[in-house]
Amino acid sequence: MTHQLEADGIQLQFGNRKILSGIYLKCETGSIIGLLGRNGQGKSCLMNIIYGTLSCEKSVRFDGVIQHEAFKRPDLIRYLPQFNFIPKSLSLKSVFQDFDLDFLSFAARFPEFESKYKSSIGSLSGGGHRLIELYVIVKSKSHFVMLDEPFTHLSPIQIEKVKELLLDEKGNKGLLITDHMYRQVLEICDNLYVLSGGTTHLAKSHTEVQALGYAKN
Repeated sequence: MTHQLEADGIQLQFGNRKILSGIYLKCETGSIIGLLGRNGQGKSCLMNIIYGTLSCEKSVRFDGVIQHEAFKRPDLIRYLPQFNFIPKSLSLKSVFQDFDLDFLSFAARFPEFESKYKSSIGSLSGGGHRLIELYVIVKSKSHFVMLDEPFTHLSPIQIEKVKELLLDEKGNKGLLITDHMYRQVLEICDNLYVLSGGTTHLAKSHTEVQALGYAKN
């Protein structure tokens, strides 16, 4: 069964500054949706609005049913924020147990972690910490996943493996991704929105992305 996430009717304003309006975004299971935009355009705000942790006028629907606080429904959606959310004091063992995920499957894809099962998150590099968080969110049992800057701090090899992971996992869920490493997003996304002037624009080519003032080359 295909599931659908839609967001529109969003009005976000800070003081006299209008951040978001005229938004429409759709993501279906079985697809990867890219979201690009320059700093300050409101990409993270939009993800937090969808997730329900930022309040404003909005309509966020899962299979046509409005959800005001989607963060209370991990079966529907999970969110990887820009900042680290897993405490450094936890061990990898406890993290994988908490998310009910198989560590051996993770280590088979990322063998550099094979001996780290009982190590603390704090003993990992920044990229290692980010990779663990990314993996457990992507592999979580939910219909949709939002990833905010998932490639941050990752090595080029890890980025390629993560892209393979996302392409594999889209068979199980819908993914919404934003990252300033936009070429990585373009390589794997099925549809692409560019956030410009507080509004989403559906872009079908690199040329259209350029025309919207995002990619310069």
